[in-house]
Amino acid sequence: MTNVELKKDKLVATVDDKKMKKTAAEQPQTFKEKTLAFLKETGIVLGLFLVINNFVVASFLVPTGSMENEVLTGELLFVNKFIYGGTSPRNIPFTNVRLPWFRVPALRDVHRGDVIVFVFPGYRDEVRSEDFTFYLKRCVGLPGDTLQVKDRVLYVNNEIFPLPRNIRFDRPWGMTMEQTEDRIFPRGAQGNEDNYGPIVVPKKGMVIPLALENLPQWEVFIKREGHTVGSAGSMVVIDGKPASSYAVQRDYLFGMGDHRDNSLDSRYWGFIPRENLVGTPVLVYFSWNTDIPLYDIFSRISSIRWGRIGSLIK
Repeated sequence: MTNVELKKDKLVATVDDKKMKKTAAEQPQTFKEKTLAFLKETGIVLGLFLVINNFVVASFLVPTGSMENEVLTGELLFVNKFIYGGTSPRNIPFTNVRLPWFRVPALRDVHRGDVIVFVFPGYRDEVRSEDFTFYLKRCVGLPGDTLQVKDRVLYVNNEIFPLPRNIRFDRPWGMTMEQTEDRIFPRGAQGNEDNYGPIVVPKKGMVIPLALENLPQWEVFIKREGHTVGSAGSMVVIDGKPASSYAVQRDYLFGMGDHRDNSLDSRYWGFIPRENLVGTPVLVYFSWNTDIPLYDIFSRISSIRWGRIGSLIK
């Protein structure tokens, strides 16, 4: 071997040795370095999960049968969040503590007929829901639409709304127009779930005439938009000033369940603020009977609905 070849081999060995030393130096050596490296990797994974979960896709458990038979109680769904614009976290996980949040631009707006997941705005007489809860319904009314249910038939802007493919009624007959349910929205309204309305879904900028006679219908709605409401003599008072009308500040939606006889929906608690939209469910990725106690694990496992897994939601 020549002297040149020896120098060349030595050079290569020197370079490889430097690479090995550099690689070894990059690896965490002490307990502190290993801990910091682990925390860094965990933070990256957690950050990616939070981004995906809040802005792209999330999991949703169906707790009730209000949308049967499109989706069933106990099903786990993948929810497309970026279609309406994903948001930063709205609450501290597993608590009712709300957080300031923001929304990224949406791919498209909600359409009539979309199955939607949204933050529950509260029951009819609640200014704010006591619990932070997600609901699942079908959007049947957009801002400015006029809705009416006549003998179980839903009309939107005087046209029959197409029946969902898995519409379900339990009772063979409906309630008559003369029957009144005290729980119906808005407060003091006549009618029932089978004969409801007509009612206009509020739209931003829409002006609502106000008087003492119709104040009970709109009091909670106006309070939800951030105002104080009361009366002084024969006048309605908003934020301490007499008012004969109110200009709506946000867009709203109207939601109903496909299981019409077993759905606590907008007919009972009112309008859904457009900003409460979370996403639209796309796919059933798991399904079993959650009415079976978890301690009876073998019965719960035997209740898995294999045929439902992979079902698309429409």
